[in-house]
Amino acid sequence: MTQRRKRYDKQFKVSAAKVVLSGEMTVKDLSGELGIKDSTLRRWACEYEEMGDDAFPGNGSPKINKDYEIAKLKKKVEELERENEILKNFRAFLSQDHA
Repeated sequence: MTQRRKRYDKQFKVSAAKVVLSGEMTVKDLSGELGIKDSTLRRWACEYEEMGDDAFPGNGSPKINKDYEIAKLKKKVEELERENEILKNFRAFLSQDHA
């Protein structure tokens, strides 16, 4: 006999993520109270922290959602642009030091 995978609605996930992020309860305590794995609860908290109200769209995983992927890639591009700017400034500093 196989168990069906439980599905939780967006409001449930958002509420649980907010409790974790606010520090009201530990992940371990809340996961025990809700009857879900602590890794699942941590993932929900991370997704909500990263995406805000756009987290948990539709019925499926946000990793499949194109908007989620676009936002994730934009964030990565911004991070890489900041790193490039730091490296450019560092290279300019080194060239001034040797001159």
